[in-house]
This record gives sequence, C-alpha cells and structure tokens, in this order.
Amino acid sequence: MRLNSRIKKHCAAALIAISVFGAVSLAQVSGFFDYLEYKTYDFRVRLLANTSRPSDDILVVLLNQASIDWANQERGWSWPWPRKAYAEFIDYMQHAGAQTVAFDVIFSEPSVYGPEDDAAFTQASADFGRVVQTVFFSTQSGKSLTWPEGLDKPLFQPDAFDLSPYDLLQHTMNDTQVGAQFPIEGLLEAAGSIGTITGTADSDSIFRRAQLFTLFDHKAVPGLAAASLFASGTEAGLTYNERKRSLEWGTYTIPVDKQGMSLLRFRGDLDRYIPYSAAEILQSAEAYTQGREPLLPPEDFSGKYIFFGYYAPGLFDMCNTPISSVYPGVGMHITMLDNLLQGDFIHESPGWVGILMGLAAILLVNLLTLYSGRIPLAITGGAVLLMVITGSALAAYYYASLWLPMVAPMAAVVLTFLTATLYNYATEGNQKRFIKSAFSQYLSPAVIDRLLANPGLLSLGGERREISIFFSDVQGFTSISEQLDPTKLTELLNDYLSFMTDTILESGGTIDKYEGDAIIAFWNAPVNHEDHAARALASSLSCQQKLAERQDFFAEQYGCRLFTRIGLNTGYAVVGNMGSTKRFDYTMLGDSVNLAARLEGLNKQFGTYLMCTETTFTQALRTQTVFGRKLAQVTVVGKHEPVTVYEPMSEMAFREKKPLLQQFDEARDLFYHGSFAQALTLFEALTEQDPPSFFYAAQCRYYLEHPSEWKGFWQATSK
Repeated sequence: MRLNSRIKKHCAAALIAISVFGAVSLAQVSGFFDYLEYKTYDFRVRLLANTSRPSDDILVVLLNQASIDWANQERGWSWPWPRKAYAEFIDYMQHAGAQTVAFDVIFSEPSVYGPEDDAAFTQASADFGRVVQTVFFSTQSGKSLTWPEGLDKPLFQPDAFDLSPYDLLQHTMNDTQVGAQFPIEGLLEAAGSIGTITGTADSDSIFRRAQLFTLFDHKAVPGLAAASLFASGTEAGLTYNERKRSLEWGTYTIPVDKQGMSLLRFRGDLDRYIPYSAAEILQSAEAYTQGREPLLPPEDFSGKYIFFGYYAPGLFDMCNTPISSVYPGVGMHITMLDNLLQGDFIHESPGWVGILMGLAAILLVNLLTLYSGRIPLAITGGAVLLMVITGSALAAYYYASLWLPMVAPMAAVVLTFLTATLYNYATEGNQKRFIKSAFSQYLSPAVIDRLLANPGLLSLGGERREISIFFSDVQGFTSISEQLDPTKLTELLNDYLSFMTDTILESGGTIDKYEGDAIIAFWNAPVNHEDHAARALASSLSCQQKLAERQDFFAEQYGCRLFTRIGLNTGYAVVGNMGSTKRFDYTMLGDSVNLAARLEGLNKQFGTYLMCTETTFTQALRTQTVFGRKLAQVTVVGKHEPVTVYEPMSEMAFREKKPLLQQFDEARDLFYHGSFAQALTLFEALTEQDPPSFFYAAQCRYYLEHPSEWKGFWQATSK
C-alpha cells in the first residue's frame, strides 16, 4: 500500500532534517566553516569596535615621520635617533608620574652614537624604574637560546596546569630551535620588566588573539601588556580555572582557548587612543626644563600606561587584524592591556552552540518550505531567520562579549531551503512547468517568474501602481512598407523590434505589446524598481543611440533609414491581467498611459524624437544625472490642463548644444510670457539648426497675428 502524501511529506522532512544536520555538524566539527566564520566575526568587530570606549589609563606615543623631520631640522638628529632622546622622554614621563612606559622597540644593538648615549638611556630607565623593554622570540631571531643567567625580572609563576599551549617549541618543528632577541645588557638590567612582543595569527593569517605569556626556557615571560602591569607592581601568581576556561591573575580574569590564546576586543583604529607624537613629548620636556609652559602638560600622563612605538615609513611593524590589514603592531599590546583593565575580553562560544542553532534553523526552514506551500513565504521566512542569526550574533558580541557562530546556522538555513525546494520541485513542479509552457509564448519572462512564484495571479484583476510608460513609433513606416516586398518588410521589422526590445528588457522594462512597428512598454511592474523613471529614460536614449548606429545597415539592406519617435510618462496606472476569462494579457490602463501615447505623437509638432513629461525627468534626476531641455507647456488632445514636457538628450549632445540651448531657454520663456516679437527674433536665429526653434518661430508669427487666442500655454490640435 502506498503512503499518502502527508506521510510522504513527513518522511521527507525528517530525512532532509537528518541529512542537513549531519552535513552541517560534520562541517562545523571539521573546521570547514572556519574561514567564513572568521570573516563574519571580523565584520562584527569592525561594525561594533567604536561602540566600546578605550581605557582612559592608556596612552600611545608614536615616533612618526613628522617627529623624524622635526628632530632633523631642530636638533640635527639623523636616523637613528640618539638614545638620549628616549632618556629625555622617560625623564618627562617620570616627572609626569606615568604608571609605566613600555617600548614596542627592541634596542638589541649598541647605540651608533657611542657608550655614553646608551648610558643616558640606561640611567633614565633605572631612575624611573618602571620601564618595560621588549624581547622577541622566534625561530629566526636566534640570538639567545636560553634566558640570561641572573636576569631577575618579574615573570609569571603559574600554578600547576598544562603549559604546553604557551611553549613556543610546541608550535615549531622538532628540530627547530627558538631563539630570543634581548635588549642590550644595560637596558635589560635597568628595565622594570621585560615583555615579549611575539604573536600568533589565526589560520587565515589575521591576528585576533594574544597570549598573556609565552614559555621560553621554562620561564613564563609576560607579553608587553602584562609586563606593563608587572612594572607597576602587580603580583605574579597565576592559576587556571578549568570550569570557566580562564586564567586567574589577581583581580584579572582572562578567558583562553585550547591554545592559550585570548580573543581581543578591539576598540577601533589606534587613533581612538589619541596618539601623541614623540616630537611633542620632547618639545614639552625641553620647555619644562627651561621653565616654560610645556606643549603637553605633565598631568596629561599622570598615572597612565604609556606605550612607545615607531610609526614612520620603513620603521613600524604592521599586522593584519579585523580592524585593518595595516594595523600597527603596538596596537595589539595596547588592546590586550585595555581588555585586562576593563575586563571585557571576547568569549568564544562552545562548538555545540553552533550545532544547536543549526538544528533549530533546520526545523524552522523545513516547516516554512515544505508545509507552507508558498515560496515567497519560505524565502521571506528564511531571510528573516538569516537576519535573526545576524542580529543575535551582533547582540551577543555587543552585550555579552560573546562570539556566537553565524556560518553554521546560516549554512543550515540555506542548505535546508535548497534541499526542501528541490524536493518540492520534483514532487510539485508539474503545475509550474505547465504555467511556463503555456504562457511563455505571450508573456514576458518577468511576468512568468511572478506567476511561478504565485499562480494565484492567473486570475483577472490588477493593481494601481506608479510606472514609467514608453510609446514608440517609426516615422513614415507606411511609406517604407509600400516600398518593400512582404519578406523584406518582415525582416526589417523583426530586426528593428529585436534590438529595441532587448534594450528595453535589459533595463528591467516589460514589453506590453507590439502594434505593427510601434512598441509599448513600462517599468516598475511586475518587478519593483525604485529608479524606474531613470531606467526608462536611459533605455530610451540607448534605443535612439543603437538605432543611429544601425542606420547604414538599414540603408544597405533595405534601402531606407529608420527614425523613431518616443514618448515617456511617469504616473499611476492600473497594471495586471486584463481581458476575458479565456484570454487575457498583462497590460496597463489609465490616463498616464494615454499621456505617454500623446507625447509620442507630439514629437511630430516639435521635430523631436524623444519627449518626456516633467514627472519622468525630475524623478530620473533623483537617482542619476540626466540631461535635456524644457521643451514646452502644452495641452495634448483630450486634456484641458497643460503639462510641462522635456526633450532628454545624451550628455555629449547637451554639451555640444549648450550655447544654442541657452538661447532657446531665453526665447521659450519670452514666448510663454507673451513676448512673441522678442521671442521670434531669438528663435529665427536658431531655426536652421534646431527644429523646435523652427516650430516656435511659426507659433510666434501666428500669435502676433492672433493675440487673443493665446491662453498662456500652447495647445496641441492633433495627435
């Protein structure tokens, strides 16, 4: 016995859910989504970075190009600077009462200015006592393979927990040695603390995380941020909270992943910390020692954690972060310290959270797609669900400092929708295939797509909506048809209608119908286009351009040239399926349609080939730059109220005719003010090169002879 359709659908829904859930879960666990997940995370970081306030306790001083130029000009220092410059900097920070000064610079070689220069830097560091110098670990630095004997600097004292994630040897080949690059001996001894600037990027080479410390030669060496806290007197005890997956360091709680890395909350560009230039500090120090008012008062730096880094071309290090691909390396250490002080590291959610979210998404999309029977509803529901996932991820990041997965749930939504849609197509697509076959001969593809999405539209009826309407007609086509045999005439007509139709459809227009050589079309139905007026105008200009390009071809093939008049209007009309219950068309009705048809014929009066209403012209201007001239205020046949009409033209034609158009505008305004004699003089100067001026000159002569007939606008008497 065959299962009924309801049971079949239930079985299909269950099979789809199980299959998609298995595929998404496997991809999640295997890391298949990692790259895309990183990109969605970076989007969150950039979007929300400026919503969190940088710590007021951190300041950054940059040795930038402006500082180098100043030092060269004012002090005669070439690069590198003498180290007495850094001594001056430290002395001023000491006087200001800075908390610590951390150098994101490795002074691994003696000064080129001699031992006295190094001694000045060393003495200033020793006097201050809270200077943080830098050590760099890598497989390439190779200067030292062990921690210097007798070097007594604050180091972490980890309680018993697994330290392998922090050991550099765990991340290198077994036969590779990790070396350290230390500052010169004097600076090393005078430093209040030593901090490593070694970092590790994620698998896509982007730095999102930092380690609190690095294990080297069995020593837990703090990072530059933690070293700044050590230099200010923070204790060294450290424990690991397995339940919270975090390091506990005094009052600080640092969440870590399996690799011992902490996910940083970036505050945006480094400029948000209001960087000072090294030149400004040195100028302030000089002013202070001379008893003058410093440029930067000492109290600005009181109690602050100061970071000093290079930021001049060829000197500074850059790293690729979620904020920028050229983010200053010192910014990583500043961000780490900022997160420590404010306690707002980002927590990465467990893997099962993404799997659970994916399951919920699968069930919801299954219900919408398989059981609603309406594709628009399923698409809308899926889109809403994608927005909910995105919104939840953003809210979790902003309010809970939580990295919530996005890609796995989104993949579940998309994969479930596609699978369920394919099932629907295979089992319920017969009706849609019938619609497409039956109506493809006389409905536009856009209308067919709408019918496929909603077969209920096959009933008679329409809707009132704003559209842009197109009417075109070939000038003198009756005479042309009399000169050609039926075969040639058909070829000519098919050739002409083909490229005109393609141009209209490419712009999103809908062909209403053909009436011999005439084309009737419209935009903004059934597919919505907010810029429908601009589309209609651009398409009309393109039709005229393509027609001009084919004139030689028409002359050679058919012995004639084709000139097409086009009328455009934008307004409300009833659009929909109209006709009998057995035969109907998707078409339009209304006064705005009739006006467009009248404008096509009105071209004859003015000698123009493209005319549109003011409504079309001004609406097109809202979305793109258009060119043309105001042509007339006129009442068309069958109307009593005048309309303003324009002649659109290409930018090239507009610029070529600009002097002529300016004189035309002046003459036209005189005409409509009733100054026919003055207008006539101006129009007559243009008649040989401008058909509308020829028309207006004739009108001026008429109204000079019949002034009582002037109504303030021109009235058309023929279609």
